[in-house]
Amino acid sequence: MNNLRFLQLPLLLLAMTTWAHGAPSPQEILAASDAIRNPDKPFRVTSTLTAYRSGKQSDANSVVSYCTAEDGSGKFLTLLRFVTPQRDANKLMLKVGNELWFFDPSSKATVRVSPQQRLLGQAANGDILSVNLAKDYRAELAGEEEVLDGDRKMRRAYKLMLTAVAEDVTYYGIEMWVDVANSRPIKAYFYTESRRLLKTAYYRRFQMQLGVERPTETVIIDGLDPSLATILRLSDYAWRDVPKEWMQRDYLPQFKAE
Repeated sequence: MNNLRFLQLPLLLLAMTTWAHGAPSPQEILAASDAIRNPDKPFRVTSTLTAYRSGKQSDANSVVSYCTAEDGSGKFLTLLRFVTPQRDANKLMLKVGNELWFFDPSSKATVRVSPQQRLLGQAANGDILSVNLAKDYRAELAGEEEVLDGDRKMRRAYKLMLTAVAEDVTYYGIEMWVDVANSRPIKAYFYTESRRLLKTAYYRRFQMQLGVERPTETVIIDGLDPSLATILRLSDYAWRDVPKEWMQRDYLPQFKAE
Protein backbone atom coordinates (compact mmCIF):
# COMPACT_ATOMS: atom_id res chain seq x y z
CA MET A 1 0.00 0.00 0.00
CA ASN A 2 3.04 2.28 -0.13
CA ASN A 3 1.96 3.44 -3.56
CA LEU A 4 -1.06 5.07 -1.96
CA ARG A 5 0.92 7.99 -0.60
CA PHE A 6 -1.53 10.73 -1.48
CA LEU A 7 0.17 13.67 0.21
CA GLN A 8 3.38 15.50 -0.51
CA LEU A 9 5.61 17.33 1.97
CA PRO A 10 3.80 20.71 1.67
CA LEU A 11 0.56 19.13 2.82
CA LEU A 12 2.28 17.46 5.76
CA LEU A 13 3.76 20.82 6.77
CA LEU A 14 0.28 22.34 6.52
CA ALA A 15 -1.08 19.67 8.81
CA MET A 16 1.70 20.19 11.37
CA THR A 17 1.03 23.94 11.39
CA THR A 18 -2.70 23.35 11.90
CA TRP A 19 -2.16 21.00 14.85
CA ALA A 20 0.20 23.51 16.44
CA HIS A 21 -2.68 26.02 16.55
CA GLY A 22 -4.89 23.68 18.57
CA ALA A 23 -7.06 22.16 15.84
CA PRO A 24 -7.93 18.47 16.15
CA SER A 25 -5.51 16.01 14.55
CA PRO A 26 -6.55 14.28 11.31
CA GLN A 27 -7.13 11.03 13.20
CA GLU A 28 -9.32 12.84 15.73
CA ILE A 29 -11.34 14.43 12.92
CA LEU A 30 -11.87 11.01 11.37
CA ALA A 31 -12.83 9.46 14.72
CA ALA A 32 -15.40 12.22 15.34
CA SER A 33 -16.91 11.55 11.92
CA ASP A 34 -17.04 7.82 12.73
CA ALA A 35 -19.04 8.67 15.87
CA ILE A 36 -21.60 10.53 13.75
CA ARG A 37 -22.09 7.51 11.47
CA ASN A 38 -21.99 4.78 14.13
CA PRO A 39 -23.81 4.55 17.49
CA ASP A 40 -21.53 3.73 20.42
CA LYS A 41 -23.65 0.89 21.86
CA PRO A 42 -25.13 -2.29 20.34
CA PHE A 43 -27.94 -1.44 17.93
CA ARG A 44 -29.97 -2.60 14.96
CA VAL A 45 -30.87 -0.73 11.77
CA THR A 46 -32.62 -1.48 8.50
CA SER A 47 -30.69 -0.71 5.29
CA THR A 48 -32.56 -0.35 2.01
CA LEU A 49 -30.56 -0.26 -1.22
CA THR A 50 -32.05 1.00 -4.48
CA ALA A 51 -30.02 0.93 -7.70
CA TYR A 52 -30.65 3.31 -10.59
CA ARG A 53 -29.53 3.40 -14.21
CA SER A 54 -30.02 6.75 -15.97
CA GLY A 55 -32.53 7.74 -13.31
CA LYS A 56 -34.65 4.60 -13.57
CA GLN A 57 -34.77 2.01 -10.79
CA SER A 58 -33.06 -1.22 -11.79
CA ASP A 59 -32.88 -3.24 -8.56
CA ALA A 60 -33.50 -3.10 -4.80
CA ASN A 61 -33.01 -5.05 -1.61
CA SER A 62 -33.12 -4.59 2.15
CA VAL A 63 -31.26 -6.01 5.12
CA VAL A 64 -31.40 -5.71 8.89
CA SER A 65 -28.06 -5.15 10.62
CA TYR A 66 -27.16 -6.03 14.20
CA CYS A 67 -24.00 -4.24 15.31
CA THR A 68 -21.78 -4.22 18.37
CA ALA A 69 -18.20 -3.21 19.13
CA GLU A 70 -15.54 -5.89 19.37
CA ASP A 71 -14.07 -6.10 22.87
CA GLY A 72 -10.89 -4.04 23.17
CA SER A 73 -10.38 -3.29 19.47
CA GLY A 74 -12.97 -0.60 18.82
CA LYS A 75 -13.90 -2.36 15.57
CA PHE A 76 -17.42 -3.47 14.80
CA LEU A 77 -18.96 -6.91 14.67
CA THR A 78 -21.95 -6.93 12.33
CA LEU A 79 -24.56 -9.52 11.44
CA LEU A 80 -26.72 -8.80 8.37
CA ARG A 81 -30.02 -10.56 7.75
CA PHE A 82 -31.42 -10.23 4.22
CA VAL A 83 -35.12 -9.32 4.14
CA THR A 84 -35.97 -8.61 0.51
CA PRO A 85 -36.20 -9.70 -2.24
CA GLN A 86 -37.93 -12.92 -1.17
CA ARG A 87 -35.35 -15.11 -2.92
CA ASP A 88 -32.70 -13.78 -0.52
CA ALA A 89 -34.79 -13.66 2.65
CA ASN A 90 -32.98 -14.90 5.79
CA LYS A 91 -29.59 -15.23 4.14
CA LEU A 92 -26.92 -13.94 6.50
CA MET A 93 -23.62 -12.09 6.31
CA LEU A 94 -21.27 -11.85 9.30
CA LYS A 95 -18.35 -9.47 9.75
CA VAL A 96 -15.80 -10.40 12.42
CA GLY A 97 -12.75 -8.15 12.39
CA ASN A 98 -12.14 -7.75 8.66
CA GLU A 99 -13.34 -11.24 7.81
CA LEU A 100 -16.71 -11.52 6.07
CA TRP A 101 -18.80 -14.70 5.92
CA PHE A 102 -21.97 -15.43 3.92
CA PHE A 103 -24.50 -18.08 4.98
CA ASP A 104 -27.27 -19.48 2.77
CA PRO A 105 -29.90 -21.39 4.81
CA SER A 106 -31.07 -23.32 1.75
CA SER A 107 -27.68 -24.94 1.20
CA LYS A 108 -26.46 -24.68 4.83
CA ALA A 109 -23.15 -23.47 3.38
CA THR A 110 -20.97 -20.77 4.93
CA VAL A 111 -18.39 -19.21 2.61
CA ARG A 112 -15.94 -16.39 3.03
CA VAL A 113 -16.62 -13.38 0.80
CA SER A 114 -14.83 -10.13 0.06
CA PRO A 115 -15.94 -6.74 1.42
CA GLN A 116 -15.18 -5.36 -2.07
CA GLN A 117 -17.70 -7.72 -3.71
CA ARG A 118 -20.76 -5.93 -5.04
CA LEU A 119 -23.92 -6.39 -3.04
CA LEU A 120 -26.26 -4.34 -5.23
CA GLY A 121 -25.63 -1.67 -7.84
CA GLN A 122 -22.69 0.49 -6.81
CA ALA A 123 -22.81 -0.70 -3.19
CA ALA A 124 -20.24 -3.25 -2.03
CA ASN A 125 -20.66 -5.60 0.91
CA GLY A 126 -18.46 -3.30 2.96
CA ASP A 127 -20.63 -0.25 2.28
CA ILE A 128 -23.50 -1.44 4.49
CA LEU A 129 -21.35 -2.63 7.39
CA SER A 130 -20.55 -0.49 10.41
CA VAL A 131 -16.89 0.41 10.00
CA ASN A 132 -14.54 2.32 12.28
CA LEU A 133 -12.43 4.10 9.67
CA ALA A 134 -10.11 5.55 12.31
CA LYS A 135 -9.00 2.00 13.17
CA ASP A 136 -8.49 0.83 9.59
CA TYR A 137 -6.99 3.94 7.97
CA ARG A 138 -4.28 6.51 8.60
CA ALA A 139 -5.65 10.01 8.09
CA GLU A 140 -3.65 12.97 6.80
CA LEU A 141 -4.94 16.51 6.48
CA ALA A 142 -4.95 18.06 3.01
CA GLY A 143 -6.36 21.38 4.22
CA GLU A 144 -9.75 23.04 4.48
CA GLU A 145 -12.04 23.98 1.60
CA GLU A 146 -15.61 24.89 0.66
CA VAL A 147 -17.49 21.93 -0.84
CA LEU A 148 -21.03 21.17 -1.99
CA ASP A 149 -22.83 18.67 0.22
CA GLY A 150 -25.47 16.14 -0.86
CA ASP A 151 -28.16 18.82 -0.70
CA ARG A 152 -26.08 21.19 -2.86
CA LYS A 153 -25.27 23.51 0.01
CA MET A 154 -21.78 24.87 0.58
CA ARG A 155 -19.95 23.59 3.65
CA ARG A 156 -16.56 24.41 5.15
CA ALA A 157 -14.79 21.07 5.38
CA TYR A 158 -11.61 19.35 6.42
CA LYS A 159 -10.24 17.34 3.51
CA LEU A 160 -8.72 14.08 4.73
CA MET A 161 -6.63 11.60 2.78
CA LEU A 162 -7.02 8.09 4.17
CA THR A 163 -4.56 5.27 3.56
CA ALA A 164 -5.43 1.72 4.61
CA VAL A 165 -3.36 0.25 7.44
CA ALA A 166 -5.50 -2.87 8.02
CA GLU A 167 -5.78 -5.90 5.78
CA ASP A 168 -8.94 -6.85 3.89
CA VAL A 169 -10.54 -3.42 4.05
CA THR A 170 -13.10 -2.45 1.43
CA TYR A 171 -11.04 0.36 -0.12
CA TYR A 172 -7.29 0.96 -0.38
CA GLY A 173 -7.61 4.72 -0.23
CA ILE A 174 -10.28 7.31 0.52
CA GLU A 175 -10.57 11.08 0.15
CA MET A 176 -13.08 12.35 2.70
CA TRP A 177 -14.57 15.72 3.49
CA VAL A 178 -15.74 16.32 7.09
CA ASP A 179 -17.75 19.37 8.17
CA VAL A 180 -15.56 21.71 10.23
CA ALA A 181 -18.57 22.89 12.26
CA ASN A 182 -20.02 19.57 13.43
CA SER A 183 -17.82 16.63 12.27
CA ARG A 184 -20.48 15.33 9.88
CA PRO A 185 -19.21 13.35 6.89
CA ILE A 186 -20.05 15.30 3.72
CA LYS A 187 -18.70 13.25 0.82
CA ALA A 188 -15.99 10.73 0.01
CA TYR A 189 -14.07 9.38 -2.98
CA PHE A 190 -13.11 5.70 -2.85
CA TYR A 191 -10.06 4.35 -4.72
CA THR A 192 -8.47 1.10 -5.80
CA GLU A 193 -4.84 0.27 -5.05
CA SER A 194 -3.89 1.61 -8.50
CA ARG A 195 -5.56 4.95 -7.58
CA ARG A 196 -8.57 4.44 -9.86
CA LEU A 197 -11.75 6.11 -8.64
CA LEU A 198 -14.31 3.44 -7.82
CA LYS A 199 -17.17 5.57 -6.55
CA THR A 200 -18.26 8.81 -4.93
CA ALA A 201 -20.55 8.93 -1.89
CA TYR A 202 -22.62 11.84 -0.57
CA TYR A 203 -23.94 11.65 3.00
CA ARG A 204 -27.23 13.45 3.53
CA ARG A 205 -30.68 13.61 5.19
CA PHE A 206 -29.29 13.93 8.70
CA GLN A 207 -31.86 13.00 11.34
CA MET A 208 -31.81 12.49 15.09
CA GLN A 209 -31.21 8.76 15.56
CA LEU A 210 -30.18 7.19 18.88
CA GLY A 211 -29.20 10.56 20.35
CA VAL A 212 -27.14 11.94 17.43
CA GLU A 213 -28.00 13.50 14.07
CA ARG A 214 -26.79 10.85 11.63
CA PRO A 215 -26.88 10.55 7.84
CA THR A 216 -29.90 8.41 6.96
CA GLU A 217 -29.19 8.42 3.22
CA THR A 218 -26.02 7.89 1.20
CA VAL A 219 -25.92 8.46 -2.55
CA ILE A 220 -23.26 6.27 -4.21
CA ILE A 221 -22.21 7.17 -7.78
CA ASP A 222 -20.11 4.97 -10.03
CA GLY A 223 -16.58 6.27 -10.63
CA LEU A 224 -16.63 5.60 -14.38
CA ASP A 225 -20.30 5.94 -15.33
CA PRO A 226 -22.21 8.64 -13.41
CA SER A 227 -25.52 7.35 -14.83
CA LEU A 228 -25.15 4.43 -12.40
CA ALA A 229 -26.14 5.33 -8.85
CA THR A 230 -27.30 3.54 -5.72
CA ILE A 231 -29.09 5.07 -2.75
CA LEU A 232 -28.59 3.55 0.70
CA ARG A 233 -31.34 4.50 3.16
CA LEU A 234 -31.13 3.75 6.89
CA SER A 235 -34.26 3.45 9.03
CA ASP A 236 -35.70 1.81 12.15
CA TYR A 237 -32.68 2.51 14.34
CA ALA A 238 -33.03 0.93 17.78
CA TRP A 239 -30.81 0.04 20.70
CA ARG A 240 -30.58 -3.74 20.75
CA ASP A 241 -28.73 -6.26 22.88
CA VAL A 242 -26.62 -8.32 20.49
CA PRO A 243 -25.68 -11.72 21.96
CA LYS A 244 -22.03 -12.61 21.50
CA GLU A 245 -22.93 -16.01 20.09
CA TRP A 246 -24.57 -14.27 17.10
CA MET A 247 -21.14 -13.01 16.12
CA GLN A 248 -19.65 -16.47 15.63
CA ARG A 249 -19.41 -18.17 12.27
CA ASP A 250 -20.49 -21.55 13.70
CA TYR A 251 -23.69 -20.03 15.09
CA LEU A 252 -25.08 -18.84 11.73
CA PRO A 253 -27.10 -22.05 11.00
CA GLN A 254 -28.84 -21.64 14.38
CA PHE A 255 -29.74 -17.95 14.01
CA LYS A 256 -33.48 -17.22 14.14
CA ALA A 257 -34.97 -13.99 12.79
CA GLU A 258 -36.75 -11.66 15.22
